[in-house]
Amino acid sequence: MDGSFAVLMFIIGLWDMNVNYCPDQGCLTRHQVQAYNAVSAGNVFFNGDNVGNEIYIRRNTGLANGPFQTIYGLSATDANDYWVGIGHAYTWTNAQDNFFVQLHAMPGIYSRGSGKDLGGPIEFRSGIEVGYQARNGVRYGLSLDHRSNAEIYSKNSGLETLQFRVSIPTK
Repeated sequence: MDGSFAVLMFIIGLWDMNVNYCPDQGCLTRHQVQAYNAVSAGNVFFNGDNVGNEIYIRRNTGLANGPFQTIYGLSATDANDYWVGIGHAYTWTNAQDNFFVQLHAMPGIYSRGSGKDLGGPIEFRSGIEVGYQARNGVRYGLSLDHRSNAEIYSKNSGLETLQFRVSIPTK
């Protein structure tokens, strides 16, 4: 996996922005959306091998510009690797609001403990989450994401993370 989800998010978001935001509200008009606090846990993979576990805490803020919701997150692995970042998410829901797909892209800072050398401290996280939204607004999802430095360093190793996420709506 590479940064394809970031590109996919950008393309789909631009299309949605053009269709649903530009004509009436302005393409990147700031507006309120449902905020969520999320926690996820899962496995970290390096070159296809399971190399550990990760806990990830994320905040989907209540602010969006057009279809792009502002998010930030912090993760820690059992190898004492840490990542913190801020970025945007694009979320699609079905008409009943009980199924969703979310794409996200976030630049961030990586602090290596005893885990894998990713090439440098600036690492980008992009991915996809697919899930179910209960009637009370709580979301349950399966997330797959990728972290790498987009070749800004000579070494561009990457990590993939497969996680189960629970997102709780906030005011």
